[in-house]
Amino acid sequence: MPDRSVLLVEDDFFDTMTVQKSFEKFSVPHRLQTAFNGLEALDLLLGRNGVEAMDPLPEVILLDLNMPKMNGHEFLAERNLYPHLASIPLFVITTSSMDVDRLSAQNLGVTGYIIKPLDFETSRDLVDSMSLLETLLK
Repeated sequence: MPDRSVLLVEDDFFDTMTVQKSFEKFSVPHRLQTAFNGLEALDLLLGRNGVEAMDPLPEVILLDLNMPKMNGHEFLAERNLYPHLASIPLFVITTSSMDVDRLSAQNLGVTGYIIKPLDFETSRDLVDSMSLLETLLK
């Protein structure tokens, strides 16, 4: 069986640990790979700048919007230049509940939008959280 993984693009260590604990709690059968900004994520996905490419590619990408170097919106625009990356389901995770951010992300082809704090049991955006878990557990 191929190595199943999820790529978490998140600059906050606490949020990264929260996702990892949620994966363990729900027995998500995927290895969690992390990148701390959009540039690191693209390096992992494309195998550039001396970084070995993820093989196979992740089944899902979880993307924070507010990060240094390359934010989530910039990452989405760049990702969409590569059809093999644009087809990977992507869930935006952010503290922003502003409609303009949600609309901007949706226009760039995201699968779902999850509001922080990341808690898959009590999230205000429980529908997207459960959709993510359902996608992962298939």
